[in-house]
Amino acid sequence: MGKPVYRRILLKLSGEALLGSQEYGIDDRVLADLSEEIREVTALGVQVALVVGGGNLFRGIQTSREYRIARASADYMGMLATVINSLALQERLERDGVMTRVLSAIEMRAIAEPYIRRRALRHLEKGRVIIFAAGTGNPYFTTDTAAALRAMEINSDAILKATRVDGVYDKDPLVHKKARKFRELTYIDVLQRNLKVMDATAISLCMDNDLPIVIFNLTRKGNIRRVVLGEKIGTVVRGGGH
Repeated sequence: MGKPVYRRILLKLSGEALLGSQEYGIDDRVLADLSEEIREVTALGVQVALVVGGGNLFRGIQTSREYRIARASADYMGMLATVINSLALQERLERDGVMTRVLSAIEMRAIAEPYIRRRALRHLEKGRVIIFAAGTGNPYFTTDTAAALRAMEINSDAILKATRVDGVYDKDPLVHKKARKFRELTYIDVLQRNLKVMDATAISLCMDNDLPIVIFNLTRKGNIRRVVLGEKIGTVVRGGGH
């Protein structure tokens, strides 16, 4: 068994990752597979935090445009969708023997702990998986930005961005057969090429704090463990001096 190259990671999941083959909601098979992989990674001694989006249930900006709901209100509604996903992840992980804590940026004490940085660090040190819910707690910021912010607050070694493709391409590989995959990119490359890795605010935060991002395919079983063990899969985004 190899040795992990990361001591502490933040795993960023889109809400769509929980869809599986469904058009809406949460696929229990996806939760089960994800829980198994996270359990394997924690068994290696790696401390794990998660941020999950809410796009499988609700999209704030889309709803704001379609139904003329104020953008701030729609974003708050989207934050609540991330709480639903976080609770589903927590339930599945604990059913599989992984101790977790959901920390919400919007206070709702009946179902989640309020986010407090020192408390989050303490949970990680005790070997608990922490799930950051409700984004940053502020409208107009995506869960990508929440992931970058929380990763820096907990001193994560890297952000692992789970997607449905095996890295970053110059074109959509699901549409263009000749799309070229990047093995490594700098933050500036991502911003200048407008590559859809994370939003610009999140990339800028990572660049300012030299926090690497690994983009990989979640649908291939065992990939989270492979990334943690340092296998060269996916695409790595980091500073040009590395």
